[in-house]
Amino acid sequence: MASKPSKTAAAVAAAALGGAAFLAPGTSRGASGQVSALRGQARAPTVQQDTSALGSAAAVAVCSAAVLVSQARKAQASGKSSAVALMAFEQELGVQPPVGYWDPLGLAKDGDVETFQRRRSVELKHGRIAMLATMGYITPEIAGKFPGYLSPSAGLKFADVPNGLAAISKVPAGGWTQILLYMSWCEVSRGAGSDIASGKPGDFGFYVLTSADPEAKKKKLSAELANGRLAMMAIIGMFYQDGLTGSAWGDWANYTDSP
Repeated sequence: MASKPSKTAAAVAAAALGGAAFLAPGTSRGASGQVSALRGQARAPTVQQDTSALGSAAAVAVCSAAVLVSQARKAQASGKSSAVALMAFEQELGVQPPVGYWDPLGLAKDGDVETFQRRRSVELKHGRIAMLATMGYITPEIAGKFPGYLSPSAGLKFADVPNGLAAISKVPAGGWTQILLYMSWCEVSRGAGSDIASGKPGDFGFYVLTSADPEAKKKKLSAELANGRLAMMAIIGMFYQDGLTGSAWGDWANYTDSP
């Protein structure tokens, strides 16, 4: 099916041909002008001006049609490119059963590869942080806490720091400063956006859990995405339950505002 710009270009081209067609009768007018010339050449200048105006209008119409046709072709080529890129996304890591390719908000429908890679990089980072946060909730409950002092100057022991959201107000400012500095170093140590620039979102040169076998590596990378997505949902659930009951897996009877 022809696109709207193509139809417009065709209409303008038709108008151009129609304008050019009016040049033919100008010849008969020229003949009439010769007759008038015999009678005093009173109408000759008017006929020449009409013919010149028709020629200019036809030239403008032809140029306009050429520009519209060019724009229509560019739009069609861009549309094909976006469609090809969108189909390529369906083969990316993270397209897994039972959902398969899932983009309910149409965020990737424009086929922008650079934007897709940036979002994939952000997804991996958030997934990794969520996995660490989830383990941070679970591990102290099962394995216990470190011995000794978290802040000797403040007399604060690791055992004195509660688990979950309550720890935010207990950790000294110096501790949060160290955490933020380490996070910043991880972000910029290889250059901000270096993974996207290399075409490998999430690749920061840490290959401890990788594999030389392409299929095994693909399986591990897919598992990382799946586990990261699960961890993001899990940590949000833990935050809500902790905030309402005082523990990530607390008794809902402690939620006094519950109806």
